[in-house]
Amino acid sequence: MQFPPARRILAPFLISVLLLVTSCGQNQPPSRWDKAQQESTQKSKAKQTTADKSTAENPSLPKKAVAGGKLNKYFPSAGGGFDRVFAQEKSGFAEAKLNKGGKNVAVLSINDIAGNPSAGAKFQQSTKQISGYPAVNQGANITAVLVANRYQVKVQSRDPSFTASDREAWLSKFNLGGLASVK
Repeated sequence: MQFPPARRILAPFLISVLLLVTSCGQNQPPSRWDKAQQESTQKSKAKQTTADKSTAENPSLPKKAVAGGKLNKYFPSAGGGFDRVFAQEKSGFAEAKLNKGGKNVAVLSINDIAGNPSAGAKFQQSTKQISGYPAVNQGANITAVLVANRYQVKVQSRDPSFTASDREAWLSKFNLGGLASVK
C-alpha cells in the first residue's frame, strides 16, 4: 500500500508533536502511592539511624554477628539422662533441644546481639549473676545470661518439671568463659 508523500511525513510529525507535548506537561502532584513510597523509604532510613545509634552507644560490638556454627562448641554436653539435639543454626544464633526420656524439656540457645545491641539493655539492672555473668529471668520459663556484653545465652523450660534452678544449673554448664573470647 502506497501512501501519498504528505501522509508519510504527517504521521511522524504528529508523533513527534505528541511526544513533545507530553514531555513538557505540568508536574503532577504526587499520587497517594508516591506519598506512601516516600513515607516507607523515610521510615527505613529512620530505623537504620536508630540501629547505627545503638551500635554507636556500644562501640565494642561489631556490626556483623558470628556464624552460628561457631557457637555450637560452647553448649553443654549431654549427660545425666539428658540428650542434647542441635535444632537450629543461623548467623549469630544457635539452638539445641534438651530432651529427657524422649521428651523435650528445655531449649538452649546462644544469640549474638552484635546486630541488636539494645537486646543487652535488660541485663543492665540485673542483680543476679550466674558463673559471674549478669542474669535475668524473662517471664516464668526463661533464664538468660549476658556474656561479654555480646552473647545472650538462654535456657527455656518446655516442661513444668524443668524448674528455674534447673535452668540456672544448665546455664552454668555452658562454656561461658570460652564464649566470652569469641570475636
